[in-house]
Amino acid sequence: MEPMVPELVAAAAGRARSAGFDLSCEPAVGGLLAVLAAHLPAGSRILELGTGAGVGTAWIVSGLLPRTDVTVTTVEQDPQTARLAGQGSWPAFTDLRHGDALDVLREGGGFDLIFADAPGGKHEGLDLTIAALNPRGLLVVDDMTPVPRWPAKLHGSGRGPAGPPGEPAAHLGRARLRLGGHRLRSPRLARGQPGGAHSGSRPNQPASRW
Repeated sequence: MEPMVPELVAAAAGRARSAGFDLSCEPAVGGLLAVLAAHLPAGSRILELGTGAGVGTAWIVSGLLPRTDVTVTTVEQDPQTARLAGQGSWPAFTDLRHGDALDVLREGGGFDLIFADAPGGKHEGLDLTIAALNPRGLLVVDDMTPVPRWPAKLHGSGRGPAGPPGEPAAHLGRARLRLGGHRLRSPRLARGQPGGAHSGSRPNQPASRW
């Protein structure tokens, strides 16, 4: 029996297929995002870096509905792709933006869940993304395993978005979740490291896999 796909997700996936957009998050990742969003307390803020066609956004929003007490901000740099996502029927608590993810991060304000799935805020400006996390906030970074479609400068550097292959940046703890062919990391600032309220987060934990 196939798992039920939320209506918003099916619509976004259909738009992506029609436009030939093949960079949407996979269902296993989307399901995780929906669960994480559903468990956020009232008044929380979610940020998605890299809207794409809106598939990841749809999973997040579907995890929240019928709640309306959490805000979702998502940003896409490519104008054509941003227009594609804008064709969806999004609830009022969803803010779709066209622009640079780094500019959104520089605006300030904290987030309780950040899904980083764009070069800005992941390959570049990861420090800004981490700084945008509220205390006990969660950062989910998708596509951590090198693939041929990555820009040549990333392959040549021998580094992934967060650090050398298999290792996060030095000041991050992590948990690994292997979902299908994807590896996601949930980094937290290590105890005693700079970052204000984040310095009270849990110390580094050994990597765990599902």
